[in-house]
Order: sequence, then structure tokens, then C-alpha cells
Amino acid sequence: MNPRLATCSCGQLRLACEGEPTRISICHCLECQRRTGSVFAVQARYPRERTRLLEGQSSRFQRRGDSGTLATFHFCPNCSSIVYWEPEAFPDALVVAVGAFADPTFPAPTVSVYEVRRHGWVVVPESIEHYE
Repeated sequence: MNPRLATCSCGQLRLACEGEPTRISICHCLECQRRTGSVFAVQARYPRERTRLLEGQSSRFQRRGDSGTLATFHFCPNCSSIVYWEPEAFPDALVVAVGAFADPTFPAPTVSVYEVRRHGWVVVPESIEHYE
């Protein structure tokens, strides 16, 4: 299988991910809503050893999530797209914004978290795991 490529909007920052992600999730937390400018975020978690930066420079910012742990977000200094982040809670993983793959065939999420903050009109598949 060819690696999946995640890029920022302008293409300056590019990350390759080998194999299938270990988790694909939807997050409805308020911080993800602010970060994405949408009503939820969708992300794929990969083992760090199956990811590699192909090219580009990233700027970074950190924030503390609702769980109390830090995440370091890597975004393009040119177009400001967040491509991936490093979660303190999972030091052996990188999390990649699914939209950065721009691949309509990307596997569907299997988990939905922080549903207590889900917008009432958002419909999440019943077949996935749900967490308030």
C-alpha cells in the first residue's frame, strides 16, 4: 500500500502516513470547533514510527484539552492549515487532520467523543462508539 499524504492548503507542509490509522475519531469539543472553524473535527491517529515529514516547515502552538493534557499542533506558516499534532497523552502517536488527506475514500470514523458538546443538528452514525 502506498503511503497516504497529508498536506496543508498551499502544499508547503507534507506528511506521509504508512498503513491504516489505529483510530479515526470525530471530536465535538469546543476547542476542536474553534481550531477547525467547524462544528466538529475528524482526526486519524497513527503510530509515530509510521509517519514521516516529507517536506516543509511548521509553526507550532500548544493547548491544554478538556482532559487536562497538552497537544502540540503543527501548522503551515504560509497558509495556517493544521496538518498534524502530537498529543501528550499518546507520546508514541501523531494525530493527523483527516481533511489534510483530501481523500474521499479515507476510512470512516469509528469513535465520536465529547458528544455533550455536539450541535443538535449534527447526525453521527449509530454504528460507531459514542462518548459524552
